[in-house]
Amino acid sequence: MPDTPLAADLNAPFRFEYDPATLRYGPDAVRSLDTELDAQGDDRALVVCGATVGETPAVMDPVREGLGDQLAGVFAKTTPAKRLGTAYDGLERFREVDADCLVAVGGGSSLDVAKIISILAATDRDPAAVGQAFVDSGTIAVPETELPPIVAVPTTLAGADLSIVAGVTAVPDTCPVDEPTSGGVGDPKLMPAAVCYDPELIATTPRSVLAASAMNGFDKGIETLCAANSTPITDATASRGLGLLTDGLLALGNGDDDPWVYQSLTRGIMLVQYGISRADGTTLSLIHAFGHGLTRTYEVQQGAAHAVIAPHALSYLFEQVDGRRSLLADALGVGEASDPAAAVVDRVNDVVTTLGLPTRLRDVDGPDREAFPEVADAVLEDAFMANVPSELEPTRKDIVSVLESAW
Repeated sequence: MPDTPLAADLNAPFRFEYDPATLRYGPDAVRSLDTELDAQGDDRALVVCGATVGETPAVMDPVREGLGDQLAGVFAKTTPAKRLGTAYDGLERFREVDADCLVAVGGGSSLDVAKIISILAATDRDPAAVGQAFVDSGTIAVPETELPPIVAVPTTLAGADLSIVAGVTAVPDTCPVDEPTSGGVGDPKLMPAAVCYDPELIATTPRSVLAASAMNGFDKGIETLCAANSTPITDATASRGLGLLTDGLLALGNGDDDPWVYQSLTRGIMLVQYGISRADGTTLSLIHAFGHGLTRTYEVQQGAAHAVIAPHALSYLFEQVDGRRSLLADALGVGEASDPAAAVVDRVNDVVTTLGLPTRLRDVDGPDREAFPEVADAVLEDAFMANVPSELEPTRKDIVSVLESAW
């Protein structure tokens, strides 16, 4: 056996416990939503989406057609803020139309709000009590009873679909807080019952939105391969998914509008997500921790934060540890390079610049340099740091150095 890091992986024990959603893929797959609801045993669906998606016929017409008589109503009021008050309003609509399931159409915000609606629909606690408990604990208790199921219909590439977590924000008009307070919920029950991946719906999303969302999903694949808790199963799906995403994103950035581009992107984001959100944890790590540190108290958009930080975080990673650089290089289509670490960083840079995304922190609505130590503390405290390669021991100085290099 060759003496390489990859060969050493063959002897590493692992346990893989995963209960994913049913996956449907295909052009026009959304027009079969009624058959998926039948398979899940559901009858009346409330569609949850944002106002823009709700007013986009290219998205909503096939969704309505696909649901047919099983469409109970539409709640088109989600926002990127993912407010708890929005979920309260959604719950009222859910009960008003006598729905028994939710169809979340759009990006991660709509899916997260749908998850909170599902939790609220299954609990007997009144909104005021839920809001107070959220303020006190930073989370919402998931009841032991069965939750109304969710079918996700993504229109972006953020990769929030195969997930057992949801983010939520409390604001003064619905909760006893003086300023917006963010938190999250995590439970295996929050995994959608099904996800409908339709490349024709992805193609309706403006390119600028797709490009911004893409880096979040793209980085999930990168982190999955170098995470301390990677498995051969997630290696396989992330590697194949990264290859498809790389080809699709470079083509998208170069203006190619052929159907294969959206098919490649949709299959790629589906694959990189598979298995990364499990009952025993997630494979997200260093880049997402940086993203959280940059976005939780600043206005920088998550995809922009990922675009700026990913090449610098990877350079730091490879300076310190192997980081499974050869496996990453193969997945990104640069496996023949003499220096796989440099090739990986260059490839990620190519994706960022081709998509027209920002490459410097000074060009986004993020922190000033004086705030870097504070951001570094937030990065180091982020839960995803538990998944960095076991040999990596980041310090505050290291994190500040990465931020400085991205400035």
